[in-house]
Amino acid sequence: MGRETDDIEDLLRRHAPQVLGALVRRYGHFDPAEDSVQEALIAAAEQWPGDGIPDNPRGWLIRVASRRLTDRLRSDEARRRREEAAAALTPADAFVAPPPGEGPADEGPSGPGRAPSEDDTLTLLFLCCHPALSPAAQIALTLRAVGGLTTAEIARAHLVPEATMAQRISRAKRTVRGTQFRQPDARDRDQRLAAVLQVLYLIFNEGYTATAGPDLHRTDLAREAIRLTRSVRRLLPHEGRVTGLLALMVLTEARTPARTGPDGELIPLDEQDRTRWDGTAIAEGTALAEEALAQGPAGDYQLQAAIAALHDEAEHAEDTDWPQILALYDLLVRRTPDPAAALGRAVAVAMVHGPRAGLAEVDALAGAGAAEQRTYRLDAVRAHLLERAGDTAAARTAYRAAADATLSEPEARYLRMRADRLER
Repeated sequence: MGRETDDIEDLLRRHAPQVLGALVRRYGHFDPAEDSVQEALIAAAEQWPGDGIPDNPRGWLIRVASRRLTDRLRSDEARRRREEAAAALTPADAFVAPPPGEGPADEGPSGPGRAPSEDDTLTLLFLCCHPALSPAAQIALTLRAVGGLTTAEIARAHLVPEATMAQRISRAKRTVRGTQFRQPDARDRDQRLAAVLQVLYLIFNEGYTATAGPDLHRTDLAREAIRLTRSVRRLLPHEGRVTGLLALMVLTEARTPARTGPDGELIPLDEQDRTRWDGTAIAEGTALAEEALAQGPAGDYQLQAAIAALHDEAEHAEDTDWPQILALYDLLVRRTPDPAAALGRAVAVAMVHGPRAGLAEVDALAGAGAAEQRTYRLDAVRAHLLERAGDTAAARTAYRAAADATLSEPEARYLRMRADRLER
């Protein structure tokens, strides 16, 4: 029974964004549609364990959610105005809503009256990553509408009060209200897809290494980012950026079992027990990285995935192909102004040409004057390279500066431990 319940939960989680996308596309009301979908999911969770999963679970959910939404619109005194607005927002070739009391078709060919498909998930992602929204709002709305996380779960993940997150999501919904629910045209599609992938990348990074709080890793966020990226890849299987991003996530997440010790302490990459890495995930990620590089010109995600693959393929830290990693970083930093990429390149320079050469790169980054480049990570890398160069006093100072600047408790403990060790 427990296994069946888990299967049903996974099924509902997978179909939820498709159902929400279908309703928003048809009726144009984000909030009422979301409430109706939640009611349909609750109904399914209550009925399916006893009655069995329907032959067409997505169609069942859409039918129930559509009826709940129709009831909502009927009971609203402004129903007529809302329906007229919804009709105005619906493209001419979109699904025509069924008469009240009748359920929509479960499946059917493309075109007028077509059934919903996973395309609605991608369209919903485009809507949640609308350029009028801030990155924080894009992430929150994506996790809520596409990921299916509750407002409380999203608030916990970002360490903010639930009321604050609720306001953020509400403002985001108001911002996109009235936006036509359809994929952007060819002129805007690449830019909007880039925004979607950036949001998924940020969600994963926050899950893999939390920027604040007591835990190094937030499994729910990292796994949610991978799940959503898999969904996008099913829709765009030949898009190298999508394949590259999925490869990067899978290869990075494969190291998770070895990243912390028994008490949750951070273990750096070069000290990890690599036998604990997920070999199946590494094989999948490596294959994806190779496929991504074959799907077109190497972009940021493809290059980062190739770097991650080289790390994961090394049986021991000393086996890492640092010259090849440096060559890939050289390509990456020419493509992107991302300070993290430049800092990664500085580490690769140190591993190939020695710690002093790496320190020169770090000092150049620090001297660039950009406030966002002066992060605790820069001080942490400088501390590590100073330690390798034998300058223990300066390394100690840099480790402590990095520890004072980070909001991540596991990282702060690790950095202070490194500083304390140099005093002995």
